[in-house]
Amino acid sequence: MLSPTARSLKKLRDEGWNPWVVEVFNHFTKTRRDLWNIGDIIAYKDQEIMIIQATSASNISARVKKIENSEFIDGIRDAGFLVEVWGWKKVKNRWQVRVVDVS
Repeated sequence: MLSPTARSLKKLRDEGWNPWVVEVFNHFTKTRRDLWNIGDIIAYKDQEIMIIQATSASNISARVKKIENSEFIDGIRDAGFLVEVWGWKKVKNRWQVRVVDVS
């Protein structure tokens, strides 16, 4: 079974984006750390750069809140980055994504 990050990478590539996983796992503390504590993936296409927080559909609101409370979000927005939360859920044997723009 693919993770939300793996599903997001496939979708991004299919749409012509050039994604890179920026979430890292610290084996010593057994914790994950996101880019600026808000994103799992960074991607570029043409003149756009996007940060994506990939998650399950049930965790979208928690991730949006985490981004809104980030000390870095104002600077990221000022820099012109797109910021989205992608929440995945399985519906009738198909995976669907709900995208929330928090740019």
